[in-house]
Amino acid sequence: MKKPSGPAPRVPFRELLQVFARIGLLSFGGAAGQIALMHRELVEEREWIVEQDFLHALNFCNLLPGPEAQQLATWTGWRLQGWRCGLAAGMLFVIPGALVILALSMFYAVAADLA
Repeated sequence: MKKPSGPAPRVPFRELLQVFARIGLLSFGGAAGQIALMHRELVEEREWIVEQDFLHALNFCNLLPGPEAQQLATWTGWRLQGWRCGLAAGMLFVIPGALVILALSMFYAVAADLA
């Protein structure tokens, strides 16, 4: 028998931003690791999303073209607080990791005297 998902809990916007910034900072790389980190944070530890909803969203995101991990982050933000949070979660999922890679690339270029 399926467990009903019900309405998502009301999560404070600031806390949600902090969690997705942390996920974005720690999860650059492959989609499997990103999705696993999201699952641990959002389903197991914080219980913001029930397992069934997370898996349904993941299956749907796999059908769509594009990066499924970012789509899943955007869906989760939308599910928890609407479009504003969905947009923020999607951006925070990408931007911190991109900035880390940019900083490492710049450090490498300076250290290798490529500039």
